[in-house]
Amino acid sequence: MLAFLFFLLASGAAASTGAIFKPGNWYDGLTKPGFTPPKWVFPVAWTTIYLLSAIAAARIAGLPGAGTPLAIWAAQIALNTLWTPVFFGARRMAAAMVVMALLWVAVVGMTIAFWRLDTLAGVMLLPYVVWICIAAALNWRVWRDNPGASAR
Repeated sequence: MLAFLFFLLASGAAASTGAIFKPGNWYDGLTKPGFTPPKWVFPVAWTTIYLLSAIAAARIAGLPGAGTPLAIWAAQIALNTLWTPVFFGARRMAAAMVVMALLWVAVVGMTIAFWRLDTLAGVMLLPYVVWICIAAALNWRVWRDNPGASAR
């Protein structure tokens, strides 16, 4: 239970960037692709992802060989925390795309590493893989479709 609370707290820190750096009028005014989810989907998706990834990390935390998978978990939560202030705060869509690409690699790597230790933990991360693919495509299209909208 203590491990779960630790991972949930770290996830909460990442989630807090969404409260600090809100999309706002700048983002609302950008051209977005047709596959953009409705606004209400984002907090539901991220809450689910944070809960599942905290549970998955807690499941493997005490297992032999968990060091590298947990290091990848730490890397993905750091990148996850970084993306929001880069995209919404600094309005640097190209830099956010770099962060997103690194985050995608970390999430896929984490999923594989968790899966090898505990199949259920790996399965719990599949929604994150799906969502990060959507988020990466959205980041790319918003950047591509709004030339000049990034901060200078």
